[in-house]
Amino acid sequence: MSSVNTAIQLITREQAEKGATAKGSTCSPALAKGPWDYDLAEALAGVPAYGPGASSADVAPAATPRQGQLPEEYKLASDAELGERILAAKAALGDRAVILGHFYQRDEVIQYADFVGDSFQLANAALTRPDAEAIVFCGVHFMAETADILSAPEQAVILPNLAAGCSMADMADADSVAECWEQLEELYGTEPDAEGRVPVLPVTYMNSSAALKAFCGEHGGIVCTSSNARTVLEWAFQRAQRVLFFPDQHLGRNTAKALGVPLEQMPMWNPRKDLGGNDEQALLDSRVILWHGFCSVHKRFSVAQIEKARADFPGVQVIVHPECPMEVVDAADSAGSTDFIKKAIAAATEPTTFAIGTEINMVNRLAAEYPQHTIFCLDPVICPCSTMYRIHPGYLAWVLEELVAGRVVNRITVADSVQDNARTALERMLAARP
Repeated sequence: MSSVNTAIQLITREQAEKGATAKGSTCSPALAKGPWDYDLAEALAGVPAYGPGASSADVAPAATPRQGQLPEEYKLASDAELGERILAAKAALGDRAVILGHFYQRDEVIQYADFVGDSFQLANAALTRPDAEAIVFCGVHFMAETADILSAPEQAVILPNLAAGCSMADMADADSVAECWEQLEELYGTEPDAEGRVPVLPVTYMNSSAALKAFCGEHGGIVCTSSNARTVLEWAFQRAQRVLFFPDQHLGRNTAKALGVPLEQMPMWNPRKDLGGNDEQALLDSRVILWHGFCSVHKRFSVAQIEKARADFPGVQVIVHPECPMEVVDAADSAGSTDFIKKAIAAATEPTTFAIGTEINMVNRLAAEYPQHTIFCLDPVICPCSTMYRIHPGYLAWVLEELVAGRVVNRITVADSVQDNARTALERMLAARP
């Protein structure tokens, strides 16, 4: 099976030759270009953007990191040449560097990773290489931050393309959350009830900035992953009357609903409105306050796609990620983290048809890894994570060869003032095992 990048190249080439939409589709023909084209466009415009892909319509904050220009030699190199240079650099560095690759990365990058997994698994994988001088994180910005928090101070965490951020993570910034917290404290007060539960406790999804993880650590809160979100909410409810959950509304809603929290007790907080757009009584009656954030990849999945999959493939098993909207999770056969999805397919002993609701690069890779099954993405349009797609073998070759030359580029560093509280929230998460 060809990679997602190869498929995009073929589709856009065929569209150009025919002057019309070819069989198959991609959400943006700009995906066929090198990510350095987006770097240059942002530099010329003076405005950051997430790039083509699922998050192309999301507005990037002004402070979003931008990538400088990649040296020309890496832009012009063929895939084969980049591969040779990456392998040569890896050999020269040996155990001095470890490469981490997120499930959603393109195959052309994943093939060089020493570890492949979700953000939490990769942060833990880095801990198994305490002697590595450099951790090259092929993922997005918040993941590299987490690795820097959990790794040793002398280890350098490197993000091959600084523009590889996360639009969902950017939907909840430290100032907006702090302002929300002030309004909630004014409404609820800070005194615990007769059972010792505080009025409200913050919970942030792993897909958030180090600053927000630190906010949770400072205010008695915790970080969760899609794997342990249920356990974390149970932990929070033992300590608080209600939870402020950010930045992903869908993971919060789906998890709380599974715990029996009624939808009417889950008001949405819009940071652009006073009291988040709610009246005081709705907030007083709440159990979970959901932040107005979402993942643009998982928002693309729909009940109509599930209905079509069931009509086309009777008996199909539909598995979706809990970042999908509630109605999609309800219509699926099961929902879980990327690791859950991978394990569910690995556990199938008989040839099975799976329709998967998560990022296309992972789905495509699972289809290649398990040819005995029929595996396809619910969304028929090839539309990868915009920010994951900003990392290309050219950037990986560049940062590795810079390391060989004794230079560290694109280092991600979390300030000491943030690290301590963020680590506290992450350690609480580590203790909350499902």
